[in-house]
Amino acid sequence: MGNGWALLRRKKALTERGAILNRIRTYFHEKGYLEVETPFRIPAPAPEAEIDAIPADGWFLHTSPELCMKRMLAAGYERLFQICRCWRAGERGVRHLSEFTMLEWYRAGADYNDLMAETEALVRFAAGQDKITYRGAEIDLALSWERISVPEAFERFGGLTMEEALAAGSFDEVMVGEIEPRLGQGRPTFLYDYPASRAALSRLKPGNNQLAERFELYLGGLEIANGFSELADPAEQRARFEAEKKAREREGRIGYPMPEKFLAALEDFPEAAGIALGVDRLVMVLLDAERIDDVVAFTTEEL
Repeated sequence: MGNGWALLRRKKALTERGAILNRIRTYFHEKGYLEVETPFRIPAPAPEAEIDAIPADGWFLHTSPELCMKRMLAAGYERLFQICRCWRAGERGVRHLSEFTMLEWYRAGADYNDLMAETEALVRFAAGQDKITYRGAEIDLALSWERISVPEAFERFGGLTMEEALAAGSFDEVMVGEIEPRLGQGRPTFLYDYPASRAALSRLKPGNNQLAERFELYLGGLEIANGFSELADPAEQRARFEAEKKAREREGRIGYPMPEKFLAALEDFPEAAGIALGVDRLVMVLLDAERIDDVVAFTTEEL
């Protein structure tokens, strides 16, 4: 059968993936969200230090539809979702693809607490069942989902405080090696309240500017989603982008122009929350797949 065997072997997984995507769309349509499509090729991605966009004819393939969707939110759209392809250079492994499917949604008048509750409801609906098995362990989606702050996670699992890890430059190492493998075991876990230095495009907590209103969702030790209360201050966002650009320059990474139209749109941005969820990873967990390759039709190597 040649190369067709890999495609046929995935038929059951791809059929179930299609059903999961249908349930995701049903959930959002029933909640009054508008499904949108934004361009894949953009002039200026968000200048994040650790994410590299792929150049495309003078512009870039988007790493996320975030900037365009937020411009729509600023223009008056209140509930938006999108399921689309995204690209990130150099990301390939058992759990990573350089071209992957992302679900993003944004909601005006909400914060990260509202979004955690909505993410819980969505994943339960998309799963179509209360209990799943991933890597030999059961995860009960019907249980109350765990919520643990980043400072608490460092003290419980890392053997040091979050501040000590940041000062020692070991924050990411401890997160990946000690904390993440312990999250989402038995029931899903929301890890929330990241340090301000890891705020991304989230706002800082009122009354505590050392922490950001950001969370990640974990299932079976695997990060599935990243969400936050959105930063609506154009001056602060510009300063963060400038810092990220300088970090990219120090590491010799490709430079991006400043996304000026996005920054201008923040002048009219409402209170809102948004989230990016990795569809391939979610399907991988729900179907108990060993590799992300098992839940997509084609990998780059097969083209």
